[in-house]
Amino acid sequence: MKRAQVLLTFFLLAAPLAAAQQKLIALTFDDGPRPYVLLGIQQPPDKVSPSLLALLDKNHVRATFFVVGWRLTKNSQGAREEPKLGITCLAAAKEVVKRGHELENHTFSHLNLEKQERREGLTWVLEDVDKESKLLEALTGKKPRFLRPPDWLLSADARKHLESRGYQVMTITAEAPPALRDVNTLDYECAGEHPQHCPRPSLADSVERTITEREKRGLTTHILAFHELSSTVRTLETLIPELQARGYRFVTLSEYMQAVKH
Repeated sequence: MKRAQVLLTFFLLAAPLAAAQQKLIALTFDDGPRPYVLLGIQQPPDKVSPSLLALLDKNHVRATFFVVGWRLTKNSQGAREEPKLGITCLAAAKEVVKRGHELENHTFSHLNLEKQERREGLTWVLEDVDKESKLLEALTGKKPRFLRPPDWLLSADARKHLESRGYQVMTITAEAPPALRDVNTLDYECAGEHPQHCPRPSLADSVERTITEREKRGLTTHILAFHELSSTVRTLETLIPELQARGYRFVTLSEYMQAVKH
């Protein structure tokens, strides 16, 4: 009987430790939906770019997409300068959901919320976030749980009000414990034909170095913030398998929070 009690105590104590030592990555993407990134472009020879959704499927990865509300309006195919596939952003978002990924709130306007609050007031900010949430709820059947403000800019007052409405506001600051903070990958610095400030020697190497540094501090769970960019997809073609080889498991942000918080 005593031996059984000792074993039971061991397993009860070991369970939280095992959970804490999980190697998890929540892969997240901002600023979409962008059909040409999600579905890829197949117009050789100079306009071929890979499909993000196909890459995630290939590697059995489920991700979380922080999408912009104005892109989900009925006929939007994205910004004027973006390649067009004849597919609306809304249709692309539906494909994201169909493949098992999450959609979360990146605001309707994608404007600097701190500046907008100073110009238009707090109510404007709250309504912009809620407008986006209504679109996502109509699309997915559930209210978004997470909010990532553009560039993580949000006043303390707005944050307080949004949290009281049930949103978990994503941050890169000490407002959240390290495991619950976003890791800004700086992938946007690698966009375009001739990027000047892309991390050296490569974005993939930079992300792996960041993860290694976090591991040295005892962190084996990471929220990686990327953007829907063709250059990012090319990076992930090598980065995802490399991180999987290091023992990391990719999960949605909801799954990540459930694992890390409990």
